[in-house]
Amino acid sequence: MKQPNDKISQFSVFGIPNTEKLLSYFHHKSSQCLRCGNNITGNKMKKIMLKKFLTVASATVISVGGISTAMASEYPSKTVEVITHAGNGGGTDVTSRMMMIRARRELGGDMVVINKKGGGGAVAMDHYLKQPADGYSILTFTIGHAATVAKGKTKLKLSDVRPIARATDDPQILMAKCGAYDSAADFVAAQKKSAISYGTTHLGNIDDVSAFMFTKKGGMKTPKIIPFEGGAELATQLIAGAVDAAVLNLGEAGSQIDAGDVCPIVVLADKRMAGLPDISTAKEMGIDVSFSTVRGFVIHKDTPEATAKKIEASLMKAMKHSVYQGYLTSVGLDAGSVADSEVWGEQLATMVVDMESALKELGFIQ
Repeated sequence: MKQPNDKISQFSVFGIPNTEKLLSYFHHKSSQCLRCGNNITGNKMKKIMLKKFLTVASATVISVGGISTAMASEYPSKTVEVITHAGNGGGTDVTSRMMMIRARRELGGDMVVINKKGGGGAVAMDHYLKQPADGYSILTFTIGHAATVAKGKTKLKLSDVRPIARATDDPQILMAKCGAYDSAADFVAAQKKSAISYGTTHLGNIDDVSAFMFTKKGGMKTPKIIPFEGGAELATQLIAGAVDAAVLNLGEAGSQIDAGDVCPIVVLADKRMAGLPDISTAKEMGIDVSFSTVRGFVIHKDTPEATAKKIEASLMKAMKHSVYQGYLTSVGLDAGSVADSEVWGEQLATMVVDMESALKELGFIQ
């Protein structure tokens, strides 16, 4: 940025012209000139000095204008909205808020969560499409959104957004009331004899897809699916005996697990979870199923490049900080959950394809 010259700086404060000082200076100069015997008349001298005054003042104003323009172009200059489909206290809502604790500082501006519930993420996605591509709105994107996109329930397409960063890679876990089954093998054997009921959140989404694919690939009876409003209600109803099993994430039933009311039985992941080192994966049992509740952030594809890069750098740095890492540990996850735009982008592309394939196989879409 061009700096004001010394003469201008003498008569300005923070680049703002002080007219009293300027007028006093030029009056003094004109008096000096007349006392020296200069042959210029008083009126003519005043005109010369006035012209100089206007030149200096204008230069100062131009300098101030340059400062203002530069400041206005800096990002962010207003609050950044993080739009999520989850209600207050939901897994995605909490993840977004934990990310924001440090991201505000890294980004250099305020951030606020905007909850747009409904339609398996369709309401949030359709709302996001209406926002300007200026970086002042960030959309949380999950495996549930991928299912909604695959089913054509939203106007948003994957090509409309640009991946920024992944926040969690949270495996689906099959859980039951403690004491209901002796082991994972007993859990599978019981379902080969007769179908059991599974509690999920939503239908035609990651939870019931996980239950259906687990029983189908494991040669078990097709389960009865009973949907609930959210993970907290589902965990409560599992304890009450409303369902035989539930598809949950570790964070959704953490307190019930700690209390000894709910027991994880099978983890639907490629490897065992750090928070559940004694619980087998489906793949260890010979059942080729792996599903995770993946959460991350995307922005409009046409967001200015410099802004997009600043958002990614800020979010990545925030989520690598001990504050966010401590949150991951508390829900049984590790640092591997956080990934940059390249890794997240590849996962986004495969998520939509995989969900579409599974939903077709299960008859949810044609």
